[in-house]
Amino acid sequence: MTIATTDRLELAELNINDAPFMLKLMNTPHWLKFIGDRQINSVEDAKLNIQNNHITSYKTNGFGFYKVLLKEEDYKPIGCCGLIKRKELDGVDIGFAFLPEYEGRGFGYESASAILKIAHSKFKLNSILAITLPTNKNSIKLLEKLGLTYQKTVIPFEDGIELLLFAKKLI
Repeated sequence: MTIATTDRLELAELNINDAPFMLKLMNTPHWLKFIGDRQINSVEDAKLNIQNNHITSYKTNGFGFYKVLLKEEDYKPIGCCGLIKRKELDGVDIGFAFLPEYEGRGFGYESASAILKIAHSKFKLNSILAITLPTNKNSIKLLEKLGLTYQKTVIPFEDGIELLLFAKKLI
């Protein structure tokens, strides 16, 4: 199901048929470096991840992560962008990841801007959070371009890694 469209992109719900794409995305160098190894080593692992995380989030929260499809390349999936409600954070956060060949081309800003609009209009969220590693300069730059501002350093997960927390009020 399509959740949003932009000039160049369509954002749609993930389904288990997207498992080969998610296997590829979740094992890119930047995903592994900045998001972490989720132990998605096969198409079957990716199917379980989609079912247990993304589809469950759509049903439970009404939102989740969406595949980003590039219109000019016959709606080829090039990344993911969306919203997640983590028990470790006091709010909903936005996230994004793209295949290496599509990074740095404005797709992150375009898709995340669309997500921020529907976060308020469709999902009735009043604010949005984001977390990132201090070393992920491209993510920090994009979050700031989207209007999120640094709040504080947090250690939300059991791995003990310090992350930067950003936030924005949605109007």
